[in-house]
Amino acid sequence: MRKRNIRGRVYHPIMMSLLLMLLPVLGGCVEGQTDVKTVSAQSGDRTLVIGAYSVARDAMAEIVPAFREQWYQQTGERISFQESYEASGTQARSIAGGFEADVTLLALEGDMNKLVKAGLVKQDWNEQPYSGMVTRSIVVLGTREGNPKGIQDFDDLIKPGVKVLYPNPKTSGGAQWDINAIYGAGLKRSEEQGSKDPAAAKAFLEQIHQNVESLDKSGRASMAAFEYGVGDVIVTYENELLARIAHGVPYEIVIPKYTMLIENPAAVVHQYAEEHGMLEVADAFVQYLRSPEVQQIFTKHGFRPVDETIYAQNVEKFPVPAGLFDIEYLGGWEHVRETLYSKRGIWYQVLAGL
Repeated sequence: MRKRNIRGRVYHPIMMSLLLMLLPVLGGCVEGQTDVKTVSAQSGDRTLVIGAYSVARDAMAEIVPAFREQWYQQTGERISFQESYEASGTQARSIAGGFEADVTLLALEGDMNKLVKAGLVKQDWNEQPYSGMVTRSIVVLGTREGNPKGIQDFDDLIKPGVKVLYPNPKTSGGAQWDINAIYGAGLKRSEEQGSKDPAAAKAFLEQIHQNVESLDKSGRASMAAFEYGVGDVIVTYENELLARIAHGVPYEIVIPKYTMLIENPAAVVHQYAEEHGMLEVADAFVQYLRSPEVQQIFTKHGFRPVDETIYAQNVEKFPVPAGLFDIEYLGGWEHVRETLYSKRGIWYQVLAGL
């Protein structure tokens, strides 16, 4: 029998019993601190394995049971789920390294392309509707109630005494969006002065980074630190703050003059799904993520929907800043990875003080 790294199809009864007893404990772990994998309590004929970035977890708590019920109504088959939530970069490396996910939701296109290069995701994943994306957001600033530091824009993160939080872009896709937004805002500021100047954008990023309190593993871990009282302002996804405000947490959202459009992809991990006999279920699940009902669920959790009809129904909730830019303003992901995140890139120069 061929060995599998993460899951097989045959389990010893005693080991399976021990695993089931441990699941509630594993399910209570915090993303960004450990590799969280949970199996649904509802048994099924087959298991769909999902490897997602940490920020998607709350929305997925609604989406997974809704899909399970729809699949049952359509086919009569009960599907179980195994779910893993990690920082996007960590999740992509885990899947490339042998975590046999059938479906993946990641924070950014660059992480998905790692799985393409590993031969796990098909090259045409981004030829699906909405270029393979399932949610959008923007980079914003979150402050505590009353905005005690008077934060109005990225410029204010440079002020002495302002403690800033964002996660580590080495592990977190969300952090790369944050760093891209700050760097891009620096480019926009330089354009106001006459020309698009990478040196000025780097200096702007350096000034803000000097006030960073900590670099957490994931966007969710960074938000948890903020909730525990660390820092004065957090650079994060708009949806992270909207979700907490909806639950009564008195944060305030500051939308910078210049900020970045975030787009989050999902795809079938074709090699694993085909090996597991789950290809049709995995494909149906990814398609389901773009359905109007799921786009409404994402909207409920603060994400900007990719479905334009659903967006139009929620347009007042999601203002579009005049200075919004996307990844193409920075030259596209391939250029960004080379100029910002390579071993000699701008981000690592900032870390090293070069």
